[in-house]
Amino acid sequence: MSQLLVSNNETQLSVLWEQDELAKTIEQAIGSVSKELREISLKLHENPELSYEEYKAHALLTDYLEKKGFQVERKAYGLDTAFVARAGSSDKVTIGICSEYDALPGIGHACGHNLIAISGVATAIGLKAVIEKFNLQAEVKLFGTPAEETSGGKIVMLEKGAFKNVDVCMMLHGSSSDVIYPAFLALDTVDVEFFGKASHASASPWEGINALDATVLTYTNIGLMRQQMRPQQRVHGIIKDGGKAANIIPDYTRSTYTVRAPKYSEVKVLKKRVEKIFKGAATATGCTVKLTWGNPYKDIRTNGHLTRKFEQYMNAQGVHYPSKEEQLSKVSGSTDMGNVTYALPGIHPMFNILNLEGKEDPSINLHTKDFAAAAAQPIGHIATMRAAKGLAITGLECILDEGFLKSVKREFEAAQ
Repeated sequence: MSQLLVSNNETQLSVLWEQDELAKTIEQAIGSVSKELREISLKLHENPELSYEEYKAHALLTDYLEKKGFQVERKAYGLDTAFVARAGSSDKVTIGICSEYDALPGIGHACGHNLIAISGVATAIGLKAVIEKFNLQAEVKLFGTPAEETSGGKIVMLEKGAFKNVDVCMMLHGSSSDVIYPAFLALDTVDVEFFGKASHASASPWEGINALDATVLTYTNIGLMRQQMRPQQRVHGIIKDGGKAANIIPDYTRSTYTVRAPKYSEVKVLKKRVEKIFKGAATATGCTVKLTWGNPYKDIRTNGHLTRKFEQYMNAQGVHYPSKEEQLSKVSGSTDMGNVTYALPGIHPMFNILNLEGKEDPSINLHTKDFAAAAAQPIGHIATMRAAKGLAITGLECILDEGFLKSVKREFEAAQ
């Protein structure tokens, strides 16, 4: 059994990182492909593709994984740009890892999904190497998950059974700071369509039923509601169709709103409040309304046992984290990985792509052009490989230590 399992001392861990044969196998395997993964990352960065349109990314990643000896299922679970890459045997333990590779409209890889993609590949390659070299009774599954930025590819894959019989599932995400307890918000998104009656806006406006009035009432009332919302709750939206011409009373409008809160249970309560606003606006104007809710993103249920183990191995590489309370105080965006952590034990650590010293830069945030530029820099690649080593060894602990894995699962079950 690995010496890594019997020491919690950071100094000893640093030494064991160099001496333990299993850890060295992972480190060497990831190091040996670092240059290749850098090239893949830059190709993804130079060719950003939107949700469910990640055809080049899908081909690039699956071809590479197949060359590295993985069993690759392309177009997995009925999604043209999803994949699953397997190595090892699933007789005992299956470790799931997620990669993302969709981009954002107009600003490309401003969420660093080019780095998330290769972090998953690196982690899977490290685990594959140690499983095969030491004949471990375990399997690694790398899930290529499209459309994280929109409708949530992981949610579709989860519903179709992709994560069935996976013991734990983990992934990494670049950031402007190092975080192991990310405060991702749960969310749900709704399309709001108002239907009225068109008429000439000058000659006979009284004959019309103004759908735009209902839209404006909705926008205004949501703004008024924010005073009575909790500080970490969010409702934000846009008007996608506000009418066709200024001299026609609009008979149709369409808006999209996103409702967010720290917990999915809070989102469900907040949804009821905004639905009253939508329906009230329809009643007030004489319109009818149609609400189409999407796939809800749930909050991250961070598994403490997995997180503390990952933290040990990142500490051994020189990474140190603020207190849990400080980390949780920083509200982030949302992710479909939350739904996965509701279904099985998982973690979603964030790693600083700007420097290796843990210096936070609050001026460079996710979903900005500055972050997109940072995602292509060499320092971000080094940080990605470092985090992938920590994640791979965390997965290795689940394979080697049956008692540890049981503790991980007990914690997950207690949170249900």
